[in-house]
Amino acid sequence: MDRWTDKLLHREWLWGQAEALWDFFQKGFVDPSGGFYDLAPSGAPLDAAGQVHPIHIAARAVHGFAIGQLLGRPGSASVVDHGMEMLWRQHRDTAHGGYFWSMRGGVPVDANKQGYGHAFVLLAASSAKLVGHPLADAMLGDITEVLNARFWEPQFGAIAEEFTADWQPLEGGTYRGQNSNMHLTEALMAGFEATGEAEYLAKARAIAERVIGQSARACGWRVAEHFTADWTLDRDYYHPNEMFRPAGTTPGHALEWARLILQLWVLDGKREAWMVEAAQGLFTQAMALGWDQAKGGLFYTLDWENRPAKRMKLWWPLCEAAAAAHWLNELVPGEWEADYRRIWEVIGAHFVDRQNGGWYEERTEDLAPSYEIFPGKGDIYHALQACLIPLYPATGSLTRAILSAE
Repeated sequence: MDRWTDKLLHREWLWGQAEALWDFFQKGFVDPSGGFYDLAPSGAPLDAAGQVHPIHIAARAVHGFAIGQLLGRPGSASVVDHGMEMLWRQHRDTAHGGYFWSMRGGVPVDANKQGYGHAFVLLAASSAKLVGHPLADAMLGDITEVLNARFWEPQFGAIAEEFTADWQPLEGGTYRGQNSNMHLTEALMAGFEATGEAEYLAKARAIAERVIGQSARACGWRVAEHFTADWTLDRDYYHPNEMFRPAGTTPGHALEWARLILQLWVLDGKREAWMVEAAQGLFTQAMALGWDQAKGGLFYTLDWENRPAKRMKLWWPLCEAAAAAHWLNELVPGEWEADYRRIWEVIGAHFVDRQNGGWYEERTEDLAPSYEIFPGKGDIYHALQACLIPLYPATGSLTRAILSAE
């Protein structure tokens, strides 16, 4: 089967979607007091007066608009600067070190120090370094020191999850999660590509071996989310925050890992054959178990008997699926093109908002509008990368691929 990524119209459509996403978010999501607004479906701020600014949104904005700056998109540099100032001047804890989870009016709302948020600070600093931002080197050095000193657990080859503002362990220090470690893997690879320092890549490899090489393999290439302090799988773990700690397994994370493990394989010199095996297993299982054969789209979560649990369809698993299918198409012989096409068919038909701009973040099982978990349009990160990753060869991170193509 010929590939859509070789077709001019498909490539132009992806470029057009990326440009529309930058326009939609840049028009309304910059909060002049610092940080970025969550947007309503219409594009207006959801709560301009009471907006709480979580750290990952600022970091993702830096990353997304650094990509725009690398590509020569006017206006991108000012958004990067706004996000970097937010991270450095407001989220950074100058008393105890590290970065607060969320802010409002320059004051912490949630002062806890989360591995997930710190992973995205590393990604932002790495991307900002590639565009020469003046705060990038200082932030990169600071976040690397914090991750090494406070989060990294060498006996497990992964990070701890969460601490109080003064670095006391939360939940008795008993919880470990794959989600924060997955995003740290992405950020560590970005750090390696930005600096050439091999320690970043070594840590990414250690996390991948634990979360995927050991755990996901033992679970039949399903990605387990929740673990105890010694990295024993906790199948019965429950947390009310279904956005960050959903119960069961999450097909979207398996698809995200499928791309990340291939990227790690490439950056590591294509030495570890198990990584290619893992990418194929993760992608194949997620699409087989998570794809709704009747209506299309990916169920958000499955239970441990592989039955749909949270049945809504979210945008980000489809974004990760599209990017993973492209990487498989590029690097692994097989029949991946049909999946690539059906993923984009669902995105194009049900998630692109042609009336207001941006993409819908949540649909029901029947692909009708829904706002159970995501109240509007809060983030450019997943959709932008989904549009741009297929436009470049599978040689490394998107930012590095853009630089290499110049």
